[in-house]
Amino acid sequence: MKPYILGVIFARGGSKGLPGKNIKELAGKPLIAYAIETAKKVSLIDRLIVSTDSEEIADVARKYGAEIPFIRPAEFARDDSPELFAWKHSIGAVEKELGHKVDISVSVPVTSPLRSERDVTSCIELLLQGDTDIVVTAKVAERNPYFNMITLDEKGYAKLAIPTGKDISRRQQAPVVYDMTTVAYAAVASYILKASSLLEGRVKVVEIPSERAIDIDTMLDFEIAECLINKRGRK
Repeated sequence: MKPYILGVIFARGGSKGLPGKNIKELAGKPLIAYAIETAKKVSLIDRLIVSTDSEEIADVARKYGAEIPFIRPAEFARDDSPELFAWKHSIGAVEKELGHKVDISVSVPVTSPLRSERDVTSCIELLLQGDTDIVVTAKVAERNPYFNMITLDEKGYAKLAIPTGKDISRRQQAPVVYDMTTVAYAAVASYILKASSLLEGRVKVVEIPSERAIDIDTMLDFEIAECLINKRGRK
């Protein structure tokens, strides 16, 4: 029997770093539209919803074909509210509405507009192979704590963040490290409901190339994303 897969886009209304970020126009359409349009192409997702505390965001999301089955309660939408709590709430609310369990839930964050449908599908497919609680996305890190990341001691002297005791003169000699991205997260729903942090269980990774892994948090990120999207359009 096919597992029931719920897609969720979390879009809080009170962004401080870039006000109005989730519905700010990016290359001709609201930022949230990119997440909705990509997630709707993923055939493995049975239902796609947007979890938001903002009626304005909800209205925009509906225009692009997303369901808004509830307005997120304020206690799950504060500046200091972990998104994990909103994820728990969305699964519980949908299960109550449906009258049956959600097997898998997929988070498709608003802030990665350059993701592909394949990126999201790959996360779900890896999770479906079993022996995993959650699949996250990551890219090879541009900076490496074994090679070119430093810390400062109490006197202001610099040293490698993670010294190996070996002479590492080229980045290629250092252990590979990854940056988690906000491209997608696919998780067993029962794991999310009981977890106290996303990475406490069995975690696997889908690697994403840098050109699809941008995470919009600042105006500079926004401008870079717009440049890349416009470049795609010209091609």
